[in-house]
Amino acid sequence: ALEPLSVGLAIGVASALTGYLSHPRFYCSYVECCPRAGQRLNASALKAQLDNRLFGQHLAKDVVLKAVLGFSNNPSPKKPLMLSLHGWAGTGKNFLSQILAEQVHPAGLRSKFVHLFLATLHFPHQDQVKLYKEQLQNWIRGNVSACPSSVFIFDEMDKMHPGVIDAIKPFLDYYEEVDGVSYRKAIFIFLSNAGGDLINKAALDFWTSGKRREDIQLKDLEPLLSVGVFNNKNSGLWHSSIIDRNLIDYFVPFLPLEQKHVKMCVRAEMTARGYAVDEEIVQAVADEMTYFPKEQKIYSDKGCKTVQAKLDIHEDL
Repeated sequence: ALEPLSVGLAIGVASALTGYLSHPRFYCSYVECCPRAGQRLNASALKAQLDNRLFGQHLAKDVVLKAVLGFSNNPSPKKPLMLSLHGWAGTGKNFLSQILAEQVHPAGLRSKFVHLFLATLHFPHQDQVKLYKEQLQNWIRGNVSACPSSVFIFDEMDKMHPGVIDAIKPFLDYYEEVDGVSYRKAIFIFLSNAGGDLINKAALDFWTSGKRREDIQLKDLEPLLSVGVFNNKNSGLWHSSIIDRNLIDYFVPFLPLEQKHVKMCVRAEMTARGYAVDEEIVQAVADEMTYFPKEQKIYSDKGCKTVQAKLDIHEDL
C-alpha cells in the first residue's frame, strides 16, 4: 500500500505539472494564441520592417505607422481600425499589409487569426452577391469571437462586385457590440488599384512643378481618393455605405516607383536570396523595366512586381 505522504506528494507534483503545462505562456509557445488584452505592438520593430522592406512610400509608411500604433496603444478604441490602400500594382500594398499582419500575429498570413480574401477567388459571381454577404458576415463574426484582434485583408477591391463589402459595415461602425460581439480590436485592410491614376497624376504634377516627392502629404491625395473611389463604378467601394458613413479611417496612397526604388527592390531580393549585391545586375534588371510617361520615363509602370522574375534570368551571372 502507498503511504499517504507518497500519494499526497505525487498528487502535488501532478497538479503543479498540470498547472505549468496549462499556463498561457507555456501553452502559447507551442500553439498559436490570440494576443492578450492590452498587448501592444512593438513600435521599433514595425518601423524597422517598414524602413527595410518597403521602398519609395514615405507617405504610406508614415500614415500606417501612426495609425496602427495609435490604435494599438488605445485601451478602448471606439471602432475597428479600417485602412484602404490604393495605388498601381507593384507599389507595395500587399507588402505593407503582410508586414502589418506579421506584427500583430507573428505567423503573418499563415496565422489562423489573419484572413485574406481575394475578390476574384472568393466572390466571383455577380448573381451570388446576397450569398457572399451572408457568408462574409458569418465568417467575420465567428473569427472575431475567437480572437478580438483578428486581421482581415480584402485584396482586389477594384474587382469586387459593388455591394458585397457593405456586408461588413455593421462591424466597422461605432457600436460597442453587435449581437454580443465586440469588433473594436479588429483590423480591416482594403487593397485596391482604384485611384492609382489619380495618385500617379498628382505625383507627376509635383515632379513637373519641381517639388520633391517627399513633400507630397496625405492632405494632397486623400480627398481625391475618397471621392474618386466612391464614384468609380469599377471599384468595390462604388457608392459604398462604408465611405458614406466615413468608416474608413485612412485612404492610404501608394506613389508610383522611380528607377531608384526599383533598384532598391532588386538589391533587397538579391540579399534575400543570399547573393552578393552586384550593381551591374541591379542596373540591368532596372533597365529591363518599362517606365512612364513615354517621354520622361520617370515611373515604373509595374512598380517592383516583376523584379523577382527578371532577376531569375540573371541568376547564372
